[in-house]
Amino acid sequence: MPQMDFALSETAEMIRDTTQRFAKERIEPLAARIDAEDWFPRDELWTAMGELGLHGITVDEEFGGLGLGYLEHVIACEEVSRASASIGLSYGAHSNLCVNQIRRWASPEQKAKYLPKLISGEHVGSLAMSEAGAGSDVVSMKLRAERRGDRYILNGTKFWITNAAYADTLVVYAKTGEGSRGITTFLIEKGMPGFSIGQKIDKMGMRGSPTAELVFDDCEVPEENVMGPLNGGVGVLMSGLDYERTVLAGIQLGIMQACLDVVLPYLRERKQFGQAIGSFQLMQAKVADMYVALNSARAYVYAVAQACDAGRTTRFDAAGAILLASENAFRVAGEAVQALGGAGYTRDWPVERFLRDAKLLDIGAGTNEIRRMLIGRELVGAA
Repeated sequence: MPQMDFALSETAEMIRDTTQRFAKERIEPLAARIDAEDWFPRDELWTAMGELGLHGITVDEEFGGLGLGYLEHVIACEEVSRASASIGLSYGAHSNLCVNQIRRWASPEQKAKYLPKLISGEHVGSLAMSEAGAGSDVVSMKLRAERRGDRYILNGTKFWITNAAYADTLVVYAKTGEGSRGITTFLIEKGMPGFSIGQKIDKMGMRGSPTAELVFDDCEVPEENVMGPLNGGVGVLMSGLDYERTVLAGIQLGIMQACLDVVLPYLRERKQFGQAIGSFQLMQAKVADMYVALNSARAYVYAVAQACDAGRTTRFDAAGAILLASENAFRVAGEAVQALGGAGYTRDWPVERFLRDAKLLDIGAGTNEIRRMLIGRELVGAA
């Protein structure tokens, strides 16, 4: 398939080539099983991805990372997701929501303790923000942390948490006061007294990216596990959302590319009325729309990632990039199902999986309704 030249650096292209090759050889052959069995192939993939440096793309070299930027991170997420969006989601939650937040906010001692094993892939990371009653209204969270001497006691639950059941290190937000100035970020370790995994959540798509509830029942957390300023968790959280949205938009780019990877050969090979269906103008128009949807989203997402790297990110453009990518991806995946006709509606072809997977990011990392509200509010306020 022809590729638009986005004038990327040699380093970015190297990340794409390396990740694409690994994803094609190691992830794609597992993708159908990952979805069918809701299976997270930690042993098969996680340390191997660490050996490639994928888990620490944005982390300084002194802690074992590659010291690169968000553009390279987006591209890696895109290529992983092209092979399996489920693995792309778990990868994004690990490498961006957990690892990158630790890079940005942890103390030198915390970085030295947690980053090496997360970056090598020996450990899996997660971030816990949402609760059953606190999604878009995250400040209404109920998980509470009360200080007792040199430690905090956490009580409550978190819900919809990606990688929860396998996570060794979790970035967790809890109430230490009232309102938006009363939330603090904690580094939680698997095995801490009073911390456990609750119900596992069976999802429509992104199966194999494990999602579960976290339960804190008098969970004891040492004072040194506070990450960032006390009662400054909203600042930690909101600053990370811009990067989260930018990097996770790469998942949707990967899904759209995967759709074209399937549809184009099918249009050339499938024959009706004595000719390849790709010779019909309606089918050519369909694939043209898919290609334009992919590259328009790619251009926006790459531009926002480059702005992040230059320190010029804007909250409404980070929201806008994932808004465009998520809606385009769901539409492209629907067109991929349509292009394959009856075959597309069966599990014999992966496009029905692409459609189920694509829906998540209309909802996750802030719903599209919240993204539109944020963009509109910023633009009207700027006027």
